[in-house]
Amino acid sequence: MKKMYLPARIVLWCTVCVFFLVACNSSKSKGPQFLITFSDSLSKDTLDGRLLLMIAQDTAKGEPRNQVGDSPGSAQIFGIDVDGWKAGEEKTIDGTVFGYPLKSLSELTAGDYYVQVLLHKYETFKLKDGRVLKLPMDRGEGQNWRTAPGNLYSVPAKVTIGTDGNIAVTLTKANPVIAAPKDTKHIKHIRIQSKLLTEFWGRPMYLGAHVLLPEGFDEHPEARYPLCINHGHFPVDFDGFSPEPPAEDMDTSDYSDRFHIYGYKKIVAQEAHNFYKTWTGKNFPRMLIIEIQHANPYYDDSYAVNSANIGPYGDAITYELIPYIEKQFRGIGQGWARFLYGGSTGGWEALAAQIFYPDQYGGCFAACPDPIDFRAYTQVNIYKDKNAYYTEGPFRKVSKPGYRNYLGHITTTIADMNHLELVLGTKTRSGGQWDIWEAVYSPVGEDGYPKRIFDKMTGEIDTMVAQYWRNNYDLTYIMQRDWAVLEPKLTGKINIYCGDMDNYYLNNAVYLAEDFLKKTKNFTEGGEVKYGDRAEHCWNGDPTLPNYLSRLHYNTMYVPKILKLIEKNAPKGADLKSWRY
Repeated sequence: MKKMYLPARIVLWCTVCVFFLVACNSSKSKGPQFLITFSDSLSKDTLDGRLLLMIAQDTAKGEPRNQVGDSPGSAQIFGIDVDGWKAGEEKTIDGTVFGYPLKSLSELTAGDYYVQVLLHKYETFKLKDGRVLKLPMDRGEGQNWRTAPGNLYSVPAKVTIGTDGNIAVTLTKANPVIAAPKDTKHIKHIRIQSKLLTEFWGRPMYLGAHVLLPEGFDEHPEARYPLCINHGHFPVDFDGFSPEPPAEDMDTSDYSDRFHIYGYKKIVAQEAHNFYKTWTGKNFPRMLIIEIQHANPYYDDSYAVNSANIGPYGDAITYELIPYIEKQFRGIGQGWARFLYGGSTGGWEALAAQIFYPDQYGGCFAACPDPIDFRAYTQVNIYKDKNAYYTEGPFRKVSKPGYRNYLGHITTTIADMNHLELVLGTKTRSGGQWDIWEAVYSPVGEDGYPKRIFDKMTGEIDTMVAQYWRNNYDLTYIMQRDWAVLEPKLTGKINIYCGDMDNYYLNNAVYLAEDFLKKTKNFTEGGEVKYGDRAEHCWNGDPTLPNYLSRLHYNTMYVPKILKLIEKNAPKGADLKSWRY
């Protein structure tokens, strides 16, 4: 190219303009900045983790950390990664840090707010395969950044946030250790070190369970019992079982936004006592029921399958934990006498374990399961859609909804849900719903963390990762692909229930699975798929009660059904008497 020369007058004019622009930018407000420190009285060690800043308009609904969520009323939150953070060292959160719901501090209207900061601690894991990862180890809370023992936080403080200026915040407190639940007559608690998981993670890893013993367990030492696995989210203790009724004067001023009723806590307490009376009554089947604790560095449970990122939890639960429980508490210990049920995450786990370990379990009851067909990954077809956040045309794009009520009213989008998770943690470390699906189903990425199914910021889908998901975790596809082998093992054992107005659109995947199952003998041999009219999430298959009650009846709903399966399918010579008292 030829050299080009500019007249001196033009050069001088351009120089003045550049100087003027630089001067203007340097005088422009940088916006508010939060300068965050912690004292060496809390930790003398350097710390790694996710530093979270929460901003709320008031504290009427609790501390700012407890107001963060998917709903329109969420508090504001920002987050940054910290590595090797020292006591007294300032960390800055300013207008360049990504946030939710507002994307930047610069968008925040000036005024008085309540502010809180929390550090979600990470630990360094050196895995068997050579990966070195920084992750938040579960510490008995069920992978909850708000309550994880040892997490540092500040006391909520009212501050004035303007268009500029520095705001200093010091972390002064740490979450306390969570006490383990105590054994009772009917409920026992066990914890074992898993050889399989310890080998995978390169450090001791444990599995736990809460075991509900049948009435008469001690009085019938000769009895051997069927086992029911009630899958679901992390249980602090066995859920929904109480020898004591709620106090007559128990406060009923609490309001359930979801069910639009007052006093729901008392209803839950009463139903727990009702289950106790049913369980200990004369005519209820005598079985063992367990709820499993398998929280891990990514979520409050593992989805009970083997995973490249989370480890061999499917094998560990099936071949280590369950045999241990059966030996300790006199289980029959054979596949025909083991059954699976659960809702939501637990619904997916129940169906997945039945499919992946068909000889180890005698039937499953999957309620409102997480997406069991990835052509309906809630509102996304991961195989055909290009973007998980938007339906796009040549001149416009429409946001895909993430949550609805029974009338179809939408309160959040898929993009909103994922952007919140991105604030809570990078590299699939938020402990949120979309991130755990990714951690379980995805291959390992180049950085050692789960490979993204879609870009967390834009929603663009990775087609190669989608194919990996399909081949390994799309339950409908796997049944179709392997039905020649699975048919004699699964026919009549698959039962699925879902509300047709599931809040997370999970019924869409159930429809697709049903289309396949209709072509098999599953329904003619006793299996079923049922839908609740206008029923929301966690509908369990009972059309006679409103969802706010039926969702509390999983045990009483499914144990009698399990008894019928045992009577129908138990092999010749099986023990059908010792536990029938």
